[in-house]
Amino acid sequence: MKNIIFVFTLSILIFSCNDTKKETAYVSMKALETESTHPGKKLMETNCYACHNPTASHDDRLGPPMIAIKKHYINEGVTKEEFISAIQNWIKNPTEDSAKMNGAVRRFGIMPKQVFPEETIEQISNYIYDNEIEQPEWFEEHFKSRKGKNRG
Repeated sequence: MKNIIFVFTLSILIFSCNDTKKETAYVSMKALETESTHPGKKLMETNCYACHNPTASHDDRLGPPMIAIKKHYINEGVTKEEFISAIQNWIKNPTEDSAKMNGAVRRFGIMPKQVFPEETIEQISNYIYDNEIEQPEWFEEHFKSRKGKNRG
């Protein structure tokens, strides 16, 4: 009986001790940084949507929707760095001469000067450049009807 218990215990130890190494999968922060978890998305919703909210109606807006800003600032050949720089410059010193959205300036006036850390503006701009931006239901038709008429 002692031999059976000994053999049984020995066999459990032999089969339960597995010497294979488990591989740990490491995922880069970039891969984890999806559209919904990107820090720029939350910063945009918190800091920009007070005036640029995509759910505001066309007539009750305080400023153009963020998708309009993206479409006016990102043209063919504009790099992410150029886009971020243009947004940084506009937010730091919005003037009529530097406006890329003349129609929005006519309708809403010049955006009030904002004071945000450059890192915050960079994260928001980064998110806008790389991701689909929520747009109002009316926007696509409005944008198409204004495009080419220099009415921005």
